[in-house]
Amino acid sequence: MRAVVTGGAGFIGSHLCERLLASGSDVVCVDNFLTSGLHNIDHLMEHPRFRFQYLDVCQGLHVDGSIDALFHLASPASPADYLRLPLETLRVGSTGTWHALDLAAEKDARFLLTSTSESYGDPQIHPQSEDYWGNVNPVGPRSVYDEAKRFGEALTMAYRRSHGVDAKLVRIFNTFGPRMRPDDGRAIPTFVRQALEGQPLTVTGDGTQTRSLCYVDDLVGGLVQMMASPHGGPINLGTPHEVSMLDLARWIIELTDSGSQIQLVPRPQDDPEKRRPDITLARELLGWEPTTDVEQGLRETITSLSNRLNQDAPAGREAALPAPESALTAGAAS
Repeated sequence: MRAVVTGGAGFIGSHLCERLLASGSDVVCVDNFLTSGLHNIDHLMEHPRFRFQYLDVCQGLHVDGSIDALFHLASPASPADYLRLPLETLRVGSTGTWHALDLAAEKDARFLLTSTSESYGDPQIHPQSEDYWGNVNPVGPRSVYDEAKRFGEALTMAYRRSHGVDAKLVRIFNTFGPRMRPDDGRAIPTFVRQALEGQPLTVTGDGTQTRSLCYVDDLVGGLVQMMASPHGGPINLGTPHEVSMLDLARWIIELTDSGSQIQLVPRPQDDPEKRRPDITLARELLGWEPTTDVEQGLRETITSLSNRLNQDAPAGREAALPAPESALTAGAAS
């Protein structure tokens, strides 16, 4: 298989590139390093079946030769990033997805959109199944990500119906693992960084809000299985292992043997109260469910983040690269 991965230098994207290479596939990784970096894929650059294209998918997407599969992961994905880059997030979710689908149609390639549990907004049903239409604030600050992904879902299904593209989509729930950035802004890297540096762990609200934590290796396996399946989706990929933010903070303090305390801070607008996927469809249609022990995954993540914090920021070849052409420097990173 020859696969294109947009956002391939991001946290999830770089793990997906590794998995595809390990399976014998040729991989074309596309990114512009808006929220990622070459350090995530530097170890792949000399691989004979790996090719990197430094570009902004919002400006168009062209790949020479045949393509069998296109995994579209390009987008800022953490609240810290998409709140800082609202227009870029909307643009890559709309225009970037359009260009990716056009390429899949041109090359007669299978297409997979990685959507998000944020499509459900602050859900009023629990757990969340794929037939739930969500409770999204369309004009709130988080809407730039939520609605970009919801538009991408509608566009993906329109190409499937109107153009016969073998297009499919998954909704990814909270994923963690090595290569998360210490300044990512999501709960796990934030708590780990604070614990390792002896700072208070800043838990928003009263800490009773929950998330479901899926290790990145499990998630990537689900993406590959979905691409190989005949199903269009949407299909939830995540774990039913649900934990409150207060319990997660305490867990990380214990695993890091930190003397940090917990500090409650104001909760962001539209922050979901509960999040846990119903993965019945993934089990029945893909034969997929996560298998990694969450505590073991947390230990691996802590080690990775500790290594990042204990070394200088990577010099990264990206420093020598010209900026991709873009009126907004829009995001092709994940």
